[in-house]
Amino acid sequence: MTKIITDPDVFVAESLDGLVLAHSDILRRVDGGVARAQALPAGQVAVVVGGGSGHYPGFAGAVGEGFAAAAVCGNIFSSPSTAQAIRVADEVEAGGGILFSYGNYAGDVIHFGEAERRLRTRGVDVRTVLVTDDIASAPAEHVDQRRGIAGDLCVFRIAGASASRGDAIDEVERLALAANARTRTLGVAFSGCTLPGATEPLFRVPEGMMSIGLGIHGEPGIRDVPLETADRLALTLLHPLLEERPHGASDRVALLVNGLGAVTQEELFVLFRHVYEELVRHGLTVVAPLCGDLVTSLDMGGVSVTLMWLDDELEELWCSPARTAALVRGNPVRQPSVLPAPGESGRRAPTESPALAGRDAEPSAPRRSASAESVRAATVARDLLGAARDAIAVEADALGALDAIAGDGDHGVGMLRGLEATCTAVERVVPEAGIGELLEAAGDAWADRAGGTSGALWGAALAEFGAVLERSPTIDGAAVAEAVMRARERLVQLGGAEPGDKTMLDALLPFEQALKSAIESGADLIDALAAGAFEAERAADATAALSPKRGRARPLAERSIGHPDPGAVSFAVIVRTTHSVMVERNRT
Repeated sequence: MTKIITDPDVFVAESLDGLVLAHSDILRRVDGGVARAQALPAGQVAVVVGGGSGHYPGFAGAVGEGFAAAAVCGNIFSSPSTAQAIRVADEVEAGGGILFSYGNYAGDVIHFGEAERRLRTRGVDVRTVLVTDDIASAPAEHVDQRRGIAGDLCVFRIAGASASRGDAIDEVERLALAANARTRTLGVAFSGCTLPGATEPLFRVPEGMMSIGLGIHGEPGIRDVPLETADRLALTLLHPLLEERPHGASDRVALLVNGLGAVTQEELFVLFRHVYEELVRHGLTVVAPLCGDLVTSLDMGGVSVTLMWLDDELEELWCSPARTAALVRGNPVRQPSVLPAPGESGRRAPTESPALAGRDAEPSAPRRSASAESVRAATVARDLLGAARDAIAVEADALGALDAIAGDGDHGVGMLRGLEATCTAVERVVPEAGIGELLEAAGDAWADRAGGTSGALWGAALAEFGAVLERSPTIDGAAVAEAVMRARERLVQLGGAEPGDKTMLDALLPFEQALKSAIESGADLIDALAAGAFEAERAADATAALSPKRGRARPLAERSIGHPDPGAVSFAVIVRTTHSVMVERNRT
């Protein structure tokens, strides 16, 4: 359990500030993460990595010479937002283009993908390499569905070393893709991790058992088996990796024995000994191995083993000089260290996102004119967002517990964080603003603060909903039904979910259909909302029978059966709250 803490909401920010203070000769604090203390040489490719926090040395500890130029750091186990990725990329872009690299998680794919699209519209050459090393998360024939875990470090290292020696972006991308194609990982958990401020772990492993196939976001393994001795554990973790030896691979491998946060270094060395000896028995040569906490999951008791099959060019990069806060290899040139003054956290102070500016900030003038009807709708939306925040606050712990059954347990926290950000953001939107401008600000704030898949989807859906209403000649029941449909289409476009995948969509679609049907039958908006909310609640409950086909719960599908999807449940809570507020407003 995390015991050294001020406030869970500022845990990540304070941790990053402290990291930069401790390594000010290597890192500087930027808005959205950390970057190298020294600017990149003109024309160099900027390798920008990232993901949720809670994995150090993962991401932030992979920034430095011979590694990444910067890391975008989201909240605990939650993908950073599109805005964060853009801000961090802007800090380090040096004219050679940007390579984004991160684990293959839905939220990261959505946010970094949108950041890539926006940067490209500005003329920046941006590429992406997803890490897919976790063999437990999908079978070999569906390798593109695998998530990234400790193998992140291998891909980041190869890409960063290639960029640091001056390779052009085509070459950096090619080598990063080659590293990912040759990297495989399997892990095991002995105990779950606990989110900062929480009192219970996200999952528990039965006494005397271990959970094979863990994820690094607090997900349990795919099956529990009796605890094994170190020599047997080495075989359990290593043999599935050897079975996936790439065609034509050499007999030289990079080896990572990784601790997930709570396993002692001495225990890792014991496991390393047995893994190393087994590799030698298979005629393999271990090159520049790493053993320690490399990509963690807060305080999870667990280990993973990673192999990257080397060729001459990958080996040269793997063994080249590097210096980060977490890893020194070779003899890179060391920059003079100047410790920042107390209260500073690096050469450049992080700036606050406009969407998340404080409540005391002066509201700006409306960016565009709006009709009186649109302004009235914006006033209603302010009330609805505040009520949704209050309703989710009541349900946050229950939503987190539901999410922890087969996911990382952060859904309730993420939803609350996003709604709190929207409420802060709309306070800065002047009363004269229309519904489109208001919900655009709310959506941007939700995505930026909450991160993760749900943050991206809710943010985009809110913005689209407001844009459709803004364009409507009259804001009535038919306009609301049209806006719901367009918001759903945007959500599907971004997330790729289909009905039956056990996602928020399984509650949203019945809501949309019931709302539209009631409006077309002559019902007023309040009665139509009642019909829609009823169907959303019914459909959310019905997701308990479904098996998840997307997101972090997919590898743990069996555990999810019998429990409703937290995204569908939170959607049902929000639309029921929306109906209740509208009823109350109508009375007054």
